[in-house]
Amino acid sequence: MQFISTVKKALALSTGIYLSSLALSPVYAQSDIDVRKIVKESELASYYAGDDGRSMARMVIVDANGNSQIRQFIILRKDIEDGKDQELMVFFSRPADVRDTVFRVVKHTQTDDDRWLYLPGLDLVKRISAGDKRTSFVGSHFFYEDVSGRNTELDDYELVEELESSYRIKGTPKDPATVEFDHYFVNIDKATKIPLEVDFYDSKDRLYRKVSAVKVEEIEGIPTVVHSRVEDVLNGGATEMQFRFVDYNLGLPNDIFSERSLRTPPRDWLRITN
Repeated sequence: MQFISTVKKALALSTGIYLSSLALSPVYAQSDIDVRKIVKESELASYYAGDDGRSMARMVIVDANGNSQIRQFIILRKDIEDGKDQELMVFFSRPADVRDTVFRVVKHTQTDDDRWLYLPGLDLVKRISAGDKRTSFVGSHFFYEDVSGRNTELDDYELVEELESSYRIKGTPKDPATVEFDHYFVNIDKATKIPLEVDFYDSKDRLYRKVSAVKVEEIEGIPTVVHSRVEDVLNGGATEMQFRFVDYNLGLPNDIFSERSLRTPPRDWLRITN
């Protein structure tokens, strides 16, 4: 499970967590490789493993001055349909200032995702607008969109290079006004379809953000990102996220993924026993 990837596995999550100028060479222009198919397979591997999932995630956020802080949370995910709509809940337990904060996502493929953040100190459910998807997730270097995944239909793709064990693909947003990046490059592992590294470039062609799958393990027969990292290349600072107690196909009930669970978390499903 990812943070997301918090998330697919956790983060995925996640590792959404993970789609990043070179033109196609004549070799690749004539290739039979279906680039969009590779990207879709990568999305499934990153955000739709199993029918549902649960994991505990631990974030270590380090700013440009070397100051660090920790976030800890449990992620619950349920797929409505592979590659399509999906439900996601992130329940924070540490530190004290974010304890009982809950992030909820209803992921859609045909329309904008629905996202909410419950702030217990104010007893307030705040809706996160579509324009906030690429802003900091609870003070980390991860974005909200990293947690639930970026809609693959929002970008165009080109195969830049085929290596022995991975594909290097360029992604370009169809609507540049909606995002802060100009383009990105993603390396997708051929065997697992996991995006191993994503490099984001700005309008000045500067690498400014890097997302990496630091460690991948097989859990219940499913390749899973258990350690991911986001780095602010231009300004300094980075966030590391590690996933533990990852479990798939739990049979999570539908009513967990509701507004009620924002204020009244499903404690039985948040209890880690393994």
